[in-house]
Amino acid sequence: MRFQTSQQMKLGQHMKLAPRMIQSMEILQMPLAELRERIEQELESNPTIELTEIEPIQGDRNDDVDGVPTSDQELSIDPESASDFARLDDYTNANPDAAENTYSDSKMTRDYEDLPRTRTSSGERDAKIDAMASAPARAASLTDQLLDQWSLSEVEDRLRILGEVIIQNLDDDGYLRTSYEELGDRATQSVKALEPTEADWELALQAVQLLLEPAGVGARDARECLLIQIDMLADRMGEDRDDEITVTTESLEVARRLVAEFFEELMKNKLPKVAAKSGYDLSKINIGIDVLRRLSLSPARRLVSEAPSTVIPDGIVEYDEEEDRYFAYLSDGRLPDVQINMEYAKMSADKSVPTKDRTFLKKNLSNAQWLIDAVGQRQHTLLRVINAVVDEQRDYFDYGPEALKPLPMKTISDRLGIHVATVSRAVSEKYIMTPRGVVPLRGFFSGGLATESGEDVSANSVKASIADLIEGEDKSKPFSDEAIVKQLKERGIEIARRTVAKYRDQLGLPTARMRKQF
Repeated sequence: MRFQTSQQMKLGQHMKLAPRMIQSMEILQMPLAELRERIEQELESNPTIELTEIEPIQGDRNDDVDGVPTSDQELSIDPESASDFARLDDYTNANPDAAENTYSDSKMTRDYEDLPRTRTSSGERDAKIDAMASAPARAASLTDQLLDQWSLSEVEDRLRILGEVIIQNLDDDGYLRTSYEELGDRATQSVKALEPTEADWELALQAVQLLLEPAGVGARDARECLLIQIDMLADRMGEDRDDEITVTTESLEVARRLVAEFFEELMKNKLPKVAAKSGYDLSKINIGIDVLRRLSLSPARRLVSEAPSTVIPDGIVEYDEEEDRYFAYLSDGRLPDVQINMEYAKMSADKSVPTKDRTFLKKNLSNAQWLIDAVGQRQHTLLRVINAVVDEQRDYFDYGPEALKPLPMKTISDRLGIHVATVSRAVSEKYIMTPRGVVPLRGFFSGGLATESGEDVSANSVKASIADLIEGEDKSKPFSDEAIVKQLKERGIEIARRTVAKYRDQLGLPTARMRKQF
């Protein structure tokens, strides 16, 4: 074997994205809230960028610092303000006590306003500080709330310690999905020193299920969760509680037997089979099911409410009746209005400033200018894309989701003369406010199907038709997927049964057997 080295030259072309180009694409892809945070980070870290100051109203040179006119100036008051002041004077003359209270309140207000506050460069109060001060306190976690309840329960110390371990291992729904052996392995040395047996764990779990609210917490599966709630309702039958479900002894007995003996058949909606085995007729079974519908399979969710996700629309679409058209504009008022600090810009070009300082300023000025340009380019591109989508999907705004047309992103990219990837980034995680509600911008782009008449219809439009058919069906005889295919064909939409099943699953709609009501 012989080793040999050699040198070769090869001519080729390669495309490499500069870091600035990558960051520019990231700016384009950011939703409004994330972009605002990015700009605020730059404001904090880059001294050469600042908030744009609002120009004060030009007044006389004799105006004092606070903008209050001096005695030799004429104060103009519009008629509405004058009438308001007149009503205030009449009220003050008729109610002197109120005047004293008003003076007292205004004095307190002045004293409070004299306290130092964080302000922006424009003299306004810092909106972020105000938002933080007004934000509600973080709610206690599920574990903390249950441990607080457990600390007030009257149980012996041994069970109390084991109960704390159980509570700390409950999932978000309130279920204990961990075996007693695993609980022992995860426990601290002080708990292991108690050498708890399986009977001890079982007794502690029963105490947790009995003493903690809401009922069902501590269950090991859905069947046990429902049985605990049914037993709790039975125990409280004689109590006058407005917050409890109104039930009868008979309905509770039926519900308990259905869950205890026929839970699997019940979950598969095989009610005729349950009727044959239990001896109940369908009307009595429905009485028990009515009780079960009011119970919760996730009882712990009642203690910890999930904060709803906030959607901030990037654009707003409105209808102009005079011109009979829809027009769009950006809701960029939530973005900080920033500019280059001119003092630092002058210093960067001043040769009397030390070289090290000028280098620092030039670097930060470059970053600031790039960010301002990138945000401007983002806004320009996004508005162009939204306007193009509004023009292409005019029927949606006129007639609703069922009128959506297939719209590939290439159609918009060809129309605007930009790359398809740019369109994809522009619509990513963006929402627009329309006369039909706040909708995701990406939802206007989808593939489509051809109707019998030769027209194209979007996949989202087909989904809307399927949802409409299922909503209006006879629940005692729900449409099968094959029947939905036939119904859609009558509307001029011809698709396969498996496509109907796929769209139905995406809509979160169960099969016909699960939708059937007996």
